[in-house]
Amino acid sequence: MFNIVKKSIQWGEEELTLETGKIARQADGSVIATLGETSVMANVTFAKAPKPGQDFFPLTVHYQEKYYAAGKVPGGFFKREARPTEKETLTARLIDRPCRPLFVPGFKHEVLVMCTVLSHDLVNEPDIVAMIAASAALTISGVPFMGPIAAARVGFADGEYILNPEVDDMQKLRENPEQRLDLVVAGTKDAVMMVESEAYELSEAEMLGAVKFGHEAMQPVLDLIIDLAESAAKEPFDFQAPDYSELYEAVKAAGETEMRAAFAIKDKQERTNAISAAVALIKDKLTEEQLADANLGSAIKKLESSILRGDIISGGARIDGRDNTTVRPIVSEVGILPRTHGSSLFTRGETQALVVTTLGTGDDEQIIDALHGNSRSNFLLHYNFPPYSVGEVGRVMGPGRREIGHGKLAWRALQAVLPAATDFPYTIRLVSEITESNGSSSMASVCGGSLSMMDAGVPLKAPVAGVAMGLILEEDGKYAVLTDILGDEDHLGDMDFKVAGTENGITSLQMDIKVAGITPEIMEQALAQAKDGRMHILGEMNKALSAGRQEFSAHAPRIETMQIPTDKIREVIGSGGKVIREIVEVSGAKVDINDEGIIKIASANGEAIQKAYDMIHAIVAEPEEGHIYTGKVVKLVDFGAFVNFFGKRDGLVHVSQIANTRLNHPSDLLKEGQEVKVKLLGFDDRGKVRLGMKMVDQETGQEIVAEKKED
Repeated sequence: MFNIVKKSIQWGEEELTLETGKIARQADGSVIATLGETSVMANVTFAKAPKPGQDFFPLTVHYQEKYYAAGKVPGGFFKREARPTEKETLTARLIDRPCRPLFVPGFKHEVLVMCTVLSHDLVNEPDIVAMIAASAALTISGVPFMGPIAAARVGFADGEYILNPEVDDMQKLRENPEQRLDLVVAGTKDAVMMVESEAYELSEAEMLGAVKFGHEAMQPVLDLIIDLAESAAKEPFDFQAPDYSELYEAVKAAGETEMRAAFAIKDKQERTNAISAAVALIKDKLTEEQLADANLGSAIKKLESSILRGDIISGGARIDGRDNTTVRPIVSEVGILPRTHGSSLFTRGETQALVVTTLGTGDDEQIIDALHGNSRSNFLLHYNFPPYSVGEVGRVMGPGRREIGHGKLAWRALQAVLPAATDFPYTIRLVSEITESNGSSSMASVCGGSLSMMDAGVPLKAPVAGVAMGLILEEDGKYAVLTDILGDEDHLGDMDFKVAGTENGITSLQMDIKVAGITPEIMEQALAQAKDGRMHILGEMNKALSAGRQEFSAHAPRIETMQIPTDKIREVIGSGGKVIREIVEVSGAKVDINDEGIIKIASANGEAIQKAYDMIHAIVAEPEEGHIYTGKVVKLVDFGAFVNFFGKRDGLVHVSQIANTRLNHPSDLLKEGQEVKVKLLGFDDRGKVRLGMKMVDQETGQEIVAEKKED
């Protein structure tokens, strides 16, 4: 009934297995990849004909984490998996990015890749397994895919690279000084296609070494996929890339001059309008048959590409007049919004980001429900890309994959320099509003985010800047690496290479390659050029602000932390939360307490923080013998007065300790409710507190020291 094909290798510390032929047999390609006890099923289907008139490649990748994979029930009201989480969206992008360029040019049939996590051993991260499973499923499906690809995760500790570190090792790297890198690399046998990383000020050489290490480590996996395909692959789909050379020549003859003139315009909006006019002119000169050709869009794009790329390769200026290494003019501004906790406006050429910082408390932390368990994040970065930023009209909806991906890249770049939560107990939320865009708005978000946090008083370890690099690589081997690419150079070029970091090293690297031919030498040049660009941008940012402000905004909360014994937590919270609610109501401050006994007290009012602190301290602290306290008389009896002096603690002031004169009754000097100063004399045999008043000046609260008699 089943025609099962199963292949396995030892990969690093675990066994990697690929299996097909038993499940999802109606899909064009279905593979279950298992690493350790983490299993991901990838299913590929593709349409056998393109939609009429479609001029783009409709590849869709979905990645789903099923909670049953880790023996969990989903949280929330509905108790089932709903919209994709951020992790699922980012992993879908990881799978898409290295695979998309490897489909045969001209293939425009709809392709669906669905990856489902079936089992998670909480040791091996399923994203790498999903990438391998997707590649294997594409390879055996018959779709015109020039793969396979493989992927690997690389860690870096004690100067050594680590292949596929465990899940726990990659969690909260900011709190784990041993691990300095979380890098995912994907590629073919001969080329690296994609890199995504979170780093802790690694040098260019260390980052390049990690990429090379990962690419070498994935070679056995590529051999395993090929071995599987030799036994289980379907017949290749009969597809011939369309020959539209005649149409291209017609397009070129109809409007090359106008298109070249359009690309010579430096202003983006004017250039875009001129390009649109040139396209309209070309279409006016074509026949009805040529206009109806599904490859018309490809022919026009090829003309645009040849003009832009040809001028750069021949040594000419780029479309905005710069050479290959110059960064566009930069203007950095901070503190531009009066009521926010921190703000900046970062403008680089025609790319602009308005970035706002909000400081919150522990209540504002994001709770993340994941397969490996729940966690909390005190650093949030949200990236918004409205249509007006590129002069377009469009629907405004929730964040898409692009917004989530760009936001996460900026998050990775910045979180490496954040202070420890014990030193800066705030939740930090950054929002990057892209108000103009012409190339690398994610790197503008990094620069603006760094400035905005410093404006808010966040003590960053160092400012962070980012720059996007591009590549033009011709078939004859000639190439040009471009610093600070424009949108058109990204769209028509061969590489999108984003590097962010401090003066000391790289904190994030993201690379996408559109051609399978980039060499280590090109990567090395791109990293070196990116370092020069990053240093220049940091210098421009320093003109606005070079370190965090010493004072917070008047509208930002102040947070004080205190540590209490864990056995006192119950006393601070009280039955049903009664005590902590009273503290909040009386003081006016916000109070958070965790299971380790760390209490955060927050308020924009310093007096409210002090009041809450004193109330908590009175509950958890123990009175010390010999100390003087302020108390209140709560009861008078014949033999003395009971005084509430330390939170809820009472003690007895014996009538003989009230004053230096003899009293008939304590009421001669005291009344209930009166505030008094008392000294803790000690404890009796039954542990009762003994207090004294006569040795304390009731006005100053100072102890009265008896003068020694002279001989």
